[in-house]
Amino acid sequence: MTTLADIFTRHAKNYLDRYAKLLLPSHKRVLRDVILCRTESLSGQTYFCQHCREYHYSYHSCRNRHCPKCQNNKADDWLDKQQRLLLPAQYFMATVTAPEGLRAVFRSNQKVLYSLLFKTSAEAIGQLALDRRFIGGKIGILGVMQTWTRQLAYHPHIHYLIPGCALDGNKLRIAKKDFLLHVKPLSILIRAKFRDACIKADLFDLIPQATWQQNWVVHIEPVGNGVAALKYLAPYIFRVAISDRNILSDKNGKVTFRYRESKTHRFRLCSLDAITFISRFLQHVLPKGFVKVRYYGLFASQNRKLLEKVKERLGQLLAPVKKICEKITKSFCCPKCGSPMLFMGNLPHKRGPPLNVLLNGSGF
Repeated sequence: MTTLADIFTRHAKNYLDRYAKLLLPSHKRVLRDVILCRTESLSGQTYFCQHCREYHYSYHSCRNRHCPKCQNNKADDWLDKQQRLLLPAQYFMATVTAPEGLRAVFRSNQKVLYSLLFKTSAEAIGQLALDRRFIGGKIGILGVMQTWTRQLAYHPHIHYLIPGCALDGNKLRIAKKDFLLHVKPLSILIRAKFRDACIKADLFDLIPQATWQQNWVVHIEPVGNGVAALKYLAPYIFRVAISDRNILSDKNGKVTFRYRESKTHRFRLCSLDAITFISRFLQHVLPKGFVKVRYYGLFASQNRKLLEKVKERLGQLLAPVKKICEKITKSFCCPKCGSPMLFMGNLPHKRGPPLNVLLNGSGF
């Protein structure tokens, strides 16, 4: 099986030789962390299997949020923490996509423009929801930033999870089963708010004027009840641009991976030269400190009392929701026979080598 770490180990030196002067520190960190993840360089623990009479080593993960090895087991933990946000209501998924003409500017000003897209689109959704022609009250909004397509192309967009209920003073309003907001006025409002925000941020002159004349893509669809909706969203939060299981091969300088076509849901293959593959992956590394999951409206931390009021009102109308997931604790078992192993102690802590040493002396 070919992994992302294998590809970085084989080809990152050539990538650095070509792009070292342009490479962001965050990109260098991802290259280094993915290569070192779960290796002896990060230390770990020693276990002993009494059945096989063998020692086994469990090495620490790098904990980088862009590493596919480190994100696999976090979804259940996140779901468990979201229990306090669960509402027994119909949920909707709204997707707001940055227009194609904006993407070059987004790539060069990621931290600022990602945050502006979050702020303006969430404000627009909340503002339109207050209109009684739609739902007519304050709603809860949970947003997640994503930047890639299935073929790793740069495509910034935000997924919003929204329960179909709103608080209007002391009155609870319930959305229709298959309708939350009209997307056309929402698209116009988001565009206008984003334009004003770019003017304030002194970025307006960098953006092609045609961007303000074209329609912005906004999509809203029902996605089931609270439990189903949060489980639907969880993979978006912890998924990285590509997982190891979808990388099929790395041969003759070309990386082949599979992706699921959105229309047919069938797997298709894509082959890229290794340097292009690494470049496509790294363009989805988020800026340092950027928060990719954000809460607005009733879900904002300062509005938890209002959220409890909504839960109370809904509880009088509907049955309470079930717990999202049950936590399961497993013993550390032998990879050969499956027997529980004895913990023997921690391995000495090591500091992993810097990236230039790791890649055989490649300079920056």
